[in-house]
Amino acid sequence: MADLCEALMIMFFGLSWPTSVIKSYRSRTAKGKSAVFEILIWIGYIFGIVKMIIKYNDPTVSKGFLFYFAWFFYCLNMLMITIDLILYVRNKRLDARRDRGEKVD
Repeated sequence: MADLCEALMIMFFGLSWPTSVIKSYRSRTAKGKSAVFEILIWIGYIFGIVKMIIKYNDPTVSKGFLFYFAWFFYCLNMLMITIDLILYVRNKRLDARRDRGEKVD
């Protein structure tokens, strides 16, 4: 039951990241975003992945569907956060250009 809860938790967290990435891409501004917040969450996912690696190497732990389901979403969520952080950097640069009065397409 604990594996099911973890898998569902990580899946539902994961469903929110594409929305954030799309908003970052379309808005073309970093206003209202926090890189520190996203980096802290990214680090949290690193610890989750490390936990999965430890579990994978434990011969007493069952590695059924839920294990791989959670593993997939940990990796997918990290990818989404990484993309959002890259967009944050892009949007910060666009904000700086706008602040200098440059035209931003």
